[in-house]
Amino acid sequence: MSQEERFEQLLREFERVGVDPNALSAGLAVSEEDVRRALAALPDGAGPAAFLSRLRVVMTHQTKQ
Repeated sequence: MSQEERFEQLLREFERVGVDPNALSAGLAVSEEDVRRALAALPDGAGPAAFLSRLRVVMTHQTKQ
């Protein structure tokens, strides 16, 4: 999958979950893999608070391993 395709897929996932990627801080030190894992775990329309909460869980789980 090309970089452009991966980016488009990521944008579709943000849209599906109801998160505006433009509102996220560019300074977040988050891997694309963690973001994808968090998005995949959420239902349609979950919203930004659910995304950030799930992202914290994913990142915390990665740190403990």
